[in-house]
Amino acid sequence: VQLQASGGGLVQPGDSLRLSCVASIRNFRGYAMGWFRQAPGKEREFVAAISWSLETQYRNNVQGRFTISRDNAKNTMYLQMNSLKPEDTAVYYCAASYDYFGNTASAYGSWGQGTLVTVSS
Repeated sequence: VQLQASGGGLVQPGDSLRLSCVASIRNFRGYAMGWFRQAPGKEREFVAAISWSLETQYRNNVQGRFTISRDNAKNTMYLQMNSLKPEDTAVYYCAASYDYFGNTASAYGSWGQGTLVTVSS
């Protein structure tokens, strides 16, 4: 399993950004996918997850601003991020699991390399 995250960049507070994660997985639709982030000097934290049945979970402080989705035909997961705040600045990682859906990073067996999101005026 290989995951390739992209779409990060430098934006101003209030702007939007869409992250993508392309997965080289034979049965992509059978995997739960997640986004995690790690800010400088902080531990990696859960952002959002989407299950094989399209159920979604979000951390509280992104609920209503971020939307996770997936396109199984393209083996791709997305994270639409609106109303970005400086505290959203972090490296964002995508992750995949064939048997777990949730917010625990250690339960995801495959990880992408990360894409940097910087929110600053």
